[in-house]
Amino acid sequence: MKFIDSFITKSGEEIKFRYPTIDDVQIITDFMNKASKEKTFIRFQGEEIKLEEEKKWLESTIEKIKNKEKIYLMTFANNKFIGGSDIEMGSLTRKHVGTFGIIIDNSYRGEGIGKVLMELVISEAKKNLNNLKIIILEVFADNYIAQKLYKKVGFVEYGRLPKASKRRGKYIDEILMYKKIK
Repeated sequence: MKFIDSFITKSGEEIKFRYPTIDDVQIITDFMNKASKEKTFIRFQGEEIKLEEEKKWLESTIEKIKNKEKIYLMTFANNKFIGGSDIEMGSLTRKHVGTFGIIIDNSYRGEGIGKVLMELVISEAKKNLNNLKIIILEVFADNYIAQKLYKKVGFVEYGRLPKASKRRGKYIDEILMYKKIK
């Protein structure tokens, strides 16, 4: 498997990045189920993701990458999958808008991995997603660390959807952000 980039974390650990293959389906499924159980700042809040569902998602993702409709990079530390990030293009009147997502294993947060991964995904998107003009994202209003990172990378708040998500039994606003590319 070919890694496209790497860097050394604040604590001296080497982190590598690469595109997925269909052989990654099990490690992605296991990772997402672990994250879902943590009920962290993601849409999954305890639901179990089935291998068959994740396989369909991964097949679709790989096809979209080939068709230059999506970027998805996996992140590894010591050959362990620790996170991923993507930008997926919209359709029809939103063909120029990419939606951003990111997740890093909680034991690797605070090491600068998210910022490097985010910048790498955006760089790959600029090279490979020809229609990309704007990147959008949604972030939980109480996820202050992510908001600070997004602002540092150039995202700007453009709205708020009150009580958009239910997390750990409470309704939470979502902040909507964008970044112009071209």
